[in-house]
Amino acid sequence: MIRFILLLCSVMFSVTLVAQKNTQAYDIKTSEFKVKKVIETFFEALHKGDSTLMKSTLHKEVKIQTTSTDKKGLRILKTEPAATLLSSVANKKPENIYFEKLLSYNIKVDGNLASVWTPYEFYVNGNFSHCGANSFQLFYNNNEWEIIFLVDMRRRDSCNALKEKN
Repeated sequence: MIRFILLLCSVMFSVTLVAQKNTQAYDIKTSEFKVKKVIETFFEALHKGDSTLMKSTLHKEVKIQTTSTDKKGLRILKTEPAATLLSSVANKKPENIYFEKLLSYNIKVDGNLASVWTPYEFYVNGNFSHCGANSFQLFYNNNEWEIIFLVDMRRRDSCNALKEKN
């Protein structure tokens, strides 16, 4: 009888562990989906020139930076306020069509922190402009994922779009 009770307890414990592990995997996949949706909304806003929609993806204390290399080979890191980004999106001329083609998503989530890496190609009015990568950090704030940090890297060399064109 004692063996039977021990066996029953070990089976119950094993089932509980498997169920907990499956729930954690589900939560991570759900979070990854929601994080990706925020990034997609950010770029939808960029493409439409909708600063209100873009602002809905940003935390009130978001930090925005851009890095590039100038023609002399000097590496540049520029920080700008969110208001500058939102203003440039709001003032985009209707005849200008911006398209940032995201080549992939690498999403990592741990609790209320998420990190997203998105290599991209950027086009203006259908013409290739530059390529690079975006790095987003998101915070799970009151049941909503919000972008708290965005840095993008811009370059014109070693871009697949340029290689394919030649």
